[in-house]
Amino acid sequence: MNFQQLRSIREAARRGYNLTEVANALFTSQPGVSRQIRELEDELGVVIFERNGKRLTGMTEPGKGILKIIDRLLIEAENLQQASLEYTGQQSGTLSVAATHTQARYALPKVVQSFRTAYPDVRIALQQSAPEHIAEWILSGKTDIGIATEGLSQFPDLVSFPCYRWSHLIVVPDGHPLLSRSPIRLEDLAEFPLITYDVGFTGRGHIDAAFAQAGVKPDIVLTAMDSDVIKQYVSLGLGVGIVASMAFDHGRDKGMRAVEASHLFAQNTTRLAVRKGAYLRSYAYHFIQQFAPDLTRADIDAALNGGDLS
Repeated sequence: MNFQQLRSIREAARRGYNLTEVANALFTSQPGVSRQIRELEDELGVVIFERNGKRLTGMTEPGKGILKIIDRLLIEAENLQQASLEYTGQQSGTLSVAATHTQARYALPKVVQSFRTAYPDVRIALQQSAPEHIAEWILSGKTDIGIATEGLSQFPDLVSFPCYRWSHLIVVPDGHPLLSRSPIRLEDLAEFPLITYDVGFTGRGHIDAAFAQAGVKPDIVLTAMDSDVIKQYVSLGLGVGIVASMAFDHGRDKGMRAVEASHLFAQNTTRLAVRKGAYLRSYAYHFIQQFAPDLTRADIDAALNGGDLS
């Protein structure tokens, strides 16, 4: 039994039993992956995967139980490597952080700046993607820390921490008719084409829920992942924007006006997530506490051992 065999099993389960993708992820060949899987099955005397000819189609019941053990073994092996670096006093390395565009653009710059001052020898690898991809990256070990507003609390193998709450704003060009209405209602918004976030991004779920609950059908003509893209099209007069409150700067966003929308849409909570059972280097704790100052190291450890902080 070796770690390459264990990784082949884990990646096959994660990648829908597509051995080509598994081989690419493990930097090996498809026949090599098949051999690793078969050798471990022979050694254990258990069939882990269901097959149709040479193609993997699913996991057997024994295989599902074995996969849980493999996950724990690989997590502990990765933890051992991290712990050895920590105990030998090495304060260099790479901290991988994945975030949505809005978090990376507006919430993270000051945190990263402070972190670089405290840990100048640690490289930060900042990745941007959708919440579901961020969760997958954390689970696979590609990313140490994930930050998003939606989705992260839905994965049982992640530990997520509530960090801060925020609301949406309505953004319009100067002189827009909505500026004369106070307070703005959902029915008022529905009179105009709307521009906001893609489904699954930056509190979009609360926007959709508010309209649905009121029985009002919005005319959402354009969606994007990036707040700056939304504002650009608002400035061109293509519609009324609904963006995160932290994404609007009255000094920088010339020619546009922002209107409070907390009375229309529920508040959102941005969460930071790590893989359950992960060993965190001291600089990872520092980063988390910079992003969420109310969290103590004891809070983080307790959640890692027992689940989410709600």
